[in-house]
Amino acid sequence: MLVGNDHIKIFAGSASRQFAQKMCDYLGSPMGQSTTIHFSEGNTYVRFDECIRDMDVYFVQTIGLHSNDEFMELLFYIDAAKRASANSISVIMPFFSYAKGDKKDEPRVSIRARVCADAIEQCGADRIVTMDLHAAQIQGFFTKPVDNLYANSLLCAYAKHKGIVTPNTVVVSPDAGSAKRARAMADEIGCPVAIGDKMRSGHDENAKVLEIIGDVKGKDCIVVDDFTISGGTLVDVAAGLKEKGANNIYAFLSHVVMNEKAVKRIEDSPISLLVSTDSVYCEPALHSDKIDIISAAPMFAEAVRRIHDREPVSNMFDYAPQRMLDMSFTKQVSILDLKK
Repeated sequence: MLVGNDHIKIFAGSASRQFAQKMCDYLGSPMGQSTTIHFSEGNTYVRFDECIRDMDVYFVQTIGLHSNDEFMELLFYIDAAKRASANSISVIMPFFSYAKGDKKDEPRVSIRARVCADAIEQCGADRIVTMDLHAAQIQGFFTKPVDNLYANSLLCAYAKHKGIVTPNTVVVSPDAGSAKRARAMADEIGCPVAIGDKMRSGHDENAKVLEIIGDVKGKDCIVVDDFTISGGTLVDVAAGLKEKGANNIYAFLSHVVMNEKAVKRIEDSPISLLVSTDSVYCEPALHSDKIDIISAAPMFAEAVRRIHDREPVSNMFDYAPQRMLDMSFTKQVSILDLKK
């Protein structure tokens, strides 16, 4: 699709090399070479290992499990591309962890998402492509174009692919803040919605689900949220659903940012299956029989193709290319395999 185009190049930071490689496999284009070195005292060194003068550079770096190091590395690469005379610099950020800091809801706190947005633009980024921001209004923190992709089409297609969607299915939002996300999924697969009443008392990663609003007795439930760190909310919701008489319980997320302890919590819970994307490389999740990881890389690659070809990105959610869905659910063919 982009093979032979000498004016576009996809590079990756240390947090997203596998993700970027999947994008390149979808596009049929080799990944650009770069070097990242993390020194023992904590400093980071970056370098593009090939000429990028007058090229449209797409740099892939998620901000996930090691947010501070990954974010600084991203800024250094944007600066390096600017100083190397790239024609344009597009940041491909599958997960933006600092999107959680989207508001000043108490005295003397930073709006962290706004600080990050300012830093990305000041370093020289021309465009940002991300997925399922924690709050959609974060796009307004940027003055440059932002493409906020949605995992909903992938997750819905996979739910149908696994045979989870039946006339007995209910989509459950763990709290009021995720109700819009749950409604979008329910509309696409054609089922009702229930909502959890969640309370968070501090700044830790634990929240308590107080009540389930809606009819879930005898139903198969799909709990929908944007991400999980500790798995606590999902487990609490699952327990509440079981108390209300629910049958099978599934969790569908855009991002998983879990450690071994959180994965073990999911495995010991009433949740039958958790499905998420590979926006964050979460190794403990890959080894769990209760967790399925599907790839969002083909969707990001399709967005890059449309941006480069001056096509509307939004159309891909109305008419998702079948090849994109197929490559999201199955092992992708490497560009090296195609050359054999």
